[in-house]
Amino acid sequence: MAALPQFSEEQLKLVQDIEIEMMTDMFHRMTTACHKKCIPPRYSTSELTKGESVCLDRCIAKYLDVQERIGKKLQQISMQDGRIVDQPKLN
Repeated sequence: MAALPQFSEEQLKLVQDIEIEMMTDMFHRMTTACHKKCIPPRYSTSELTKGESVCLDRCIAKYLDVQERIGKKLQQISMQDGRIVDQPKLN
């Protein structure tokens, strides 16, 4: 098993900033998509109805589930690519 690479503070800060940006973007996309799907354009009351609340809960759960699945798949692909690069070339 290969040792984990050591990162400088600058590199760690950059990775953290990118992760925060990605999470913010995902939250914005999720909020926009679920709002558009579950809440009618004309508000009839200031509170969410039971149906809207249930719809939002389900929408968010599905969105996060899909994001998790995509993340796992990308990680799996990345690991496979790493193994391919690490393998010695046969001539």
